[in-house]
Amino acid sequence: MSAGRTRTRTFAEVQAGEELPPLAIDVTTRLIVTAAIATRDFQDVHHDKDAAQALGSPDIFMNILTTNGLVGRYVTDWAGPEALLRSVKIRLGAPNYPGDTMVLAGKVTAADAAERVVQIEVEGRNRLGPHVTGSVAVVLP
Repeated sequence: MSAGRTRTRTFAEVQAGEELPPLAIDVTTRLIVTAAIATRDFQDVHHDKDAAQALGSPDIFMNILTTNGLVGRYVTDWAGPEALLRSVKIRLGAPNYPGDTMVLAGKVTAADAAERVVQIEVEGRNRLGPHVTGSVAVVLP
């Protein structure tokens, strides 16, 4: 994972069609379990391998709140500390299991000068295919 940006992008710097640099996230058991606990998601499929396997899953898997946070973090790392997330809309696909690497990629699809809002389409893929797809609206100075 990257350390993030220290400078905020300005609205004038961004153009539709611009691609965000990819971000690879190693999906570990620790990440899945600690993030599930941090988001107060105590469903056993996010921390108990036997329980997950009893439901047909090969292992524990990442919860949607963790994925949502990682997508938001991906965009704010690109946009910088003065950016404001207006919305994050995601849909889950293939699960993220321990040992996977999820690679997030994004592309600016629109920029509204009146409100300084940039729309970004995001996809996160792992070895099974798309884990998350969605869009993020971010306000830039």
